[in-house]
Amino acid sequence: MKSIVRFGLRVVPLLLLAPAAWGQGGVRTLEDYAQRDGYLELRTSDGLYRIAPYSGKIVETSFIPKGEQFDPASHAVVLKPNAPRATLKAGAAGLEYAAGGMVVTIQRSPFRISYAYQGRQLVAEKHGYSKGKDAEGKDSEAIDFELDASEAIYGAGARAVGMDRRGNRLKLYNKAHYGYEQRSELVAYAMPLVLSSKLYALHFDNAQSGYLDIDSKHDKVLAFETMGGRKTYQVIAGDSWADLVGSYSALTGRQPLLPRWALGNISSRFGYHSEEEARALVDQYHKDQIPLDGIIFDIYWYGVDMKGRVGNLEFVKEKFPDARKMMADFSAKGVKTIVSIEPYIMTTSNRWKEALDRDVLAKDAAGKPFVYDVYFGNTALLDIFSKPGKDWFWEKYKDLHEQGIAGCFCDLGEPEGHPAGLLHVNGTADQVHNIYGHEWARMMADGYRRELPKERPFLLMRAGYSGSQRFGLIPSSGDSNRTWGGLQSQAEIALQMGMQGVAYMHSDLGGFAGTNLDDELYVRWMQYGTFQPIFRPHGQEEVPSEPVYRAEPAKSLARDAIRLRYALLPYNYTLAFENNQTGLPLMRPLLFEEPGNAAVRTQADSYLWGDAILVTPVVQPGLREKSIYFPARSAWFDYYSGEKHAGGSTASIALKAEHLPLFVRAGSFLPMAPPMQSTQNYSGKHLDLHYYHDASVSAATGQLYDDDGKTPDAYEKGEYQLTAFSSKFAGASLAIALDARSGKQARLLSRSYSLVVHNVAAQPAAVKLDGRSVASSWDAQRKQLTVALAASSKARRQVTVQLARAANAI
Repeated sequence: MKSIVRFGLRVVPLLLLAPAAWGQGGVRTLEDYAQRDGYLELRTSDGLYRIAPYSGKIVETSFIPKGEQFDPASHAVVLKPNAPRATLKAGAAGLEYAAGGMVVTIQRSPFRISYAYQGRQLVAEKHGYSKGKDAEGKDSEAIDFELDASEAIYGAGARAVGMDRRGNRLKLYNKAHYGYEQRSELVAYAMPLVLSSKLYALHFDNAQSGYLDIDSKHDKVLAFETMGGRKTYQVIAGDSWADLVGSYSALTGRQPLLPRWALGNISSRFGYHSEEEARALVDQYHKDQIPLDGIIFDIYWYGVDMKGRVGNLEFVKEKFPDARKMMADFSAKGVKTIVSIEPYIMTTSNRWKEALDRDVLAKDAAGKPFVYDVYFGNTALLDIFSKPGKDWFWEKYKDLHEQGIAGCFCDLGEPEGHPAGLLHVNGTADQVHNIYGHEWARMMADGYRRELPKERPFLLMRAGYSGSQRFGLIPSSGDSNRTWGGLQSQAEIALQMGMQGVAYMHSDLGGFAGTNLDDELYVRWMQYGTFQPIFRPHGQEEVPSEPVYRAEPAKSLARDAIRLRYALLPYNYTLAFENNQTGLPLMRPLLFEEPGNAAVRTQADSYLWGDAILVTPVVQPGLREKSIYFPARSAWFDYYSGEKHAGGSTASIALKAEHLPLFVRAGSFLPMAPPMQSTQNYSGKHLDLHYYHDASVSAATGQLYDDDGKTPDAYEKGEYQLTAFSSKFAGASLAIALDARSGKQARLLSRSYSLVVHNVAAQPAAVKLDGRSVASSWDAQRKQLTVALAASSKARRQVTVQLARAANAI
């Protein structure tokens, strides 16, 4: 394996294990067992097992080799065990340990553990634990499992290797991949987690460097290989994909609700060099009437040439003469300021002496700051695990926040340069590398809770660990190439990370690396961005990432994509709320819809945005049509033309430069907002509520969540409004109800609606609001009925439409 050179540092990853290294040295057997309080203890010929149910769908298994002690500490798990009472049955062949729907079967000899849920076999250890030498002669350990021949495997973090990860041996060592395209074995963010098409997940609860071997030898073996640490894993079962993702996110923690402005357009490039340049950019957005909610200052806010100044953590005066006023002026326009912060302190920065005096830096074996060279210059790395390091770093961030910044682009937090000889307070670089970003996010989240309790954090990062979502981490897919290949991998990366609990994975819109000026590519990427969790154009400055600096018609087409993003703000914010409450991602693969359909379980070229919208990105140049499969559970309507497509069908759809192919599920409610320049202008006092009627839908539901967009835990505090939408259709009568309720600390908002009912083929015989006739208009060409609902704070409103009999069968 080649060494990897990045920012001047040679990183030697864990090498391939020699095939002969995994000999068992004898048959493992069960020697004794005991049922303890909350877990089953198994004594084997080579160590001790602890099997602990967390719920009726989650069980944790730990192996402690002879001579080692059990380590209960997990960086990932936050769920407290709350399983049904476990039962144990013993027989001549082995044991059966059950809690709720989970059943663990232990074979006495040869020792083997298998897992089942509700009578459905999930997975089994093959050889279980083994120990050997890697290619460099270093000790390495593994736990392996036997896979079914037909199951697809997902997970392992952010990769572009195909939706089904089988056939790959994937490194567990967070590392960026500059300029990647269709394939990347690691984008930056690794996770020791796999999920199966059989509706189970395996989470290996060990952050140390290693590998996930997912049937790379085509022998139906899944192996977790590690340099050391815990031999603990959790098996999670699900009744559906929503249930499985919900259980995993409950185990490791769910994403806090982002500030509402984070769902708007955030302008970024590498980078903005001066206050003058930034002010001109924001003014241009307003002049061109392109909505904007944020601006990110990449590394040039430190200085003119950036090198040697990383760690200054202050705007350079000669280029930003009044940064505080600049940020205040931006905020008045609804534009938040985010700055990039790196965990490096250059020896030439003006913070170097302070960092030494405060003892915040990682050390070498002699106890001195570990100093080395990276792209930016001679540096040391902040020890994010030490209390002095955390306190100092938060202190600097809070100072910047007081000046006016609203979020952090916590960059290079893999960390990008992390020499193996470097020591942190809690271990070597390789031992703690994969949780560096995780701890950085934790430090920021803790700081906000402690000292900025009325504000939701914005934490843009490239890498984290299992469970980092609970700290509010917003991951990006890093430095993709500015090519069609760079775009083609993005949906897979985002969908996979959403399945793994990290719902806000998103790409640098337009692509980051290279000088390729391609307006068709740019527009298609921006159109895709409307339906990725974060809308953030970003790239190297040789080609503008901002729509205001693109030529027509690219500028206008990008503006249309951004305006659609803002129109969908009520729907998108409700998706963010659902993610916070249930763990469901905003972007959902079609396999969520049809888990038994082998044809869609590896598909990423179409996906669901929430439950209502089917999105098909255009990722190849010059395409005139695209074949699209419509999930079978319902009919689908073209968002633009209203044309209906039967569920379970496939159609060739003509493509248009103006927009992506978008389809709305029959029976869906889409709440949409009027035009705005910034989410600051959103009030929720008037909304357009679209309902997609179809005779095949006898009843449907939807919801709208709203709060002030900034208060942490607003739902839990009772500071919210939740409106349930429902429809009932029988005979020729369609009833649509809006039922609003507020939290204990809120009052119902007086809200008006324009209710738009789609697929109404004939003039209705009657339209009533709460039993009284109400004015309405019917568009025969578009087959749309519009009903105006005046502003009201009533808890319940109901519109009844008496459809014409001739239109009833449509």
